[in-house]
Amino acid sequence: MIDNMKNIEFLNKLSNILIKKISPAVTTGEINKLFINFLGIEDTEFVIWDNNNMLLKNFAQDLKIFDDKNQSNENNYIYTNLAVSGGVKFYFNETEFDCGLKDDEFFAIAQLTDEINNIIFPLVSNGEVFGLMKITSLKQEFTVEFFELLNIASKLISGAIINYILNEQMEISLNFYKAMKDIAKIIESQYELSYIIPLIGEMIDRFITSHLIYIFVYKDNKYNLVWPNACRDEQVYKLLDKINDKTEFILSDNSQIGVFPIVNEENILGAIVAYSNIEKLLQKDIDYLLQLTRQSGLTIQRANVYAEVLKYATLDALTGLNNRRQFEIRLKQEVANSKRNNIPLCCMMVDVDYFKKVNDTYGHAAGDCVLKNVAGVIKNEIREYDIACRYGGEEFFIILPRTNIQEAILVAQRLRKVIEESKMNIKEADIEGISHLKVTASIGVCEYDSSLTAPSFAQKADRALYEAKASGRNRVIVV
Repeated sequence: MIDNMKNIEFLNKLSNILIKKISPAVTTGEINKLFINFLGIEDTEFVIWDNNNMLLKNFAQDLKIFDDKNQSNENNYIYTNLAVSGGVKFYFNETEFDCGLKDDEFFAIAQLTDEINNIIFPLVSNGEVFGLMKITSLKQEFTVEFFELLNIASKLISGAIINYILNEQMEISLNFYKAMKDIAKIIESQYELSYIIPLIGEMIDRFITSHLIYIFVYKDNKYNLVWPNACRDEQVYKLLDKINDKTEFILSDNSQIGVFPIVNEENILGAIVAYSNIEKLLQKDIDYLLQLTRQSGLTIQRANVYAEVLKYATLDALTGLNNRRQFEIRLKQEVANSKRNNIPLCCMMVDVDYFKKVNDTYGHAAGDCVLKNVAGVIKNEIREYDIACRYGGEEFFIILPRTNIQEAILVAQRLRKVIEESKMNIKEADIEGISHLKVTASIGVCEYDSSLTAPSFAQKADRALYEAKASGRNRVIVV
């Protein structure tokens, strides 16, 4: 027989545990200790039914998926299904039980053996079962009073768990509106996609916690993953292929993957993908993601417009290479980086030989075609992180970061040879009987040392070019 004063003390301590704002793991650990100390119970476990995903979750593990295969003794505690439909139907030790609960009733399933007792109490909210409390103890005599005490405890615990779930949902909602405000701030102040997209991804990650978030940008007729670094699930790419400009969102057959197109007017800018191989996307998550993709669309479109403006502000209109202003900015950056980190840096200046003769003989339209062809050769012959610029007229500058002088000479000689062997397409000039021209180039190469400023480094390359032209053209000179 359990003492009434002890019962009151037990319920008082239980209430004190449940009102604390601590994690489910800590809460259930303290409940377990209380049950051991007051009731002689060996273990307590709480399992929550997720009706959206039709899965059982272990409350002590912050609602992680519960897997009964990991139980140490399969016969000790088995339930393979729990579903709410009118009443409650669930399985314990392969036996099916039905119960229709009301608020003023309590119900427990007990497995009493010679060695161990297992008791399952339903966790109930508003007359509906949303989970189970399982109690394990060594063989002892249980009374009606004991079951009534546990029934009261299960109701207190049910209320606390429901409050935790509701608070968690409220926090997610607050995070969502904060994310929306943060994205709005990004729209006002940031323009670089490389900076914007990781911020958007991290914001979404904060409240769509059950799914991985991927962000794709649509470019060159395909979806390019820009955040995070990798997505290896082929199903994601198959769903992306189904997007058109009328698509609101696409769910996989099991509702675990959601694809949300980022669209501005009728143009597809990209997509946000929520991915899980366990959890289904809930309707509230879908609603959040729809709003976020709309907001992200505005941000990305603004960044694209800025990039287009910036492109024309920094690129040479004829060749598509960096213009002289951008060259001066990038040269200062690379010189500072080389000096600070003690890494090699070279540059070369390229001049098309006898270019004035091309203009005088064939016209400026043909000269423009030659410059575009030479720029194309330069783009093809340098690395992605090398910096090619049109310096002015028929002169080009190439900055070679992390390159020593021997490597730079090889690049220059290869470039000179390819220009010499190329046929420059001048069909756009529309000169009767002539579609191609042959030209050569002179190249001056130099290596940076810490005594040089950015302007003096460029002048050193210019001197090398002057020597290349003075000594006969179509050659590489190093100073």
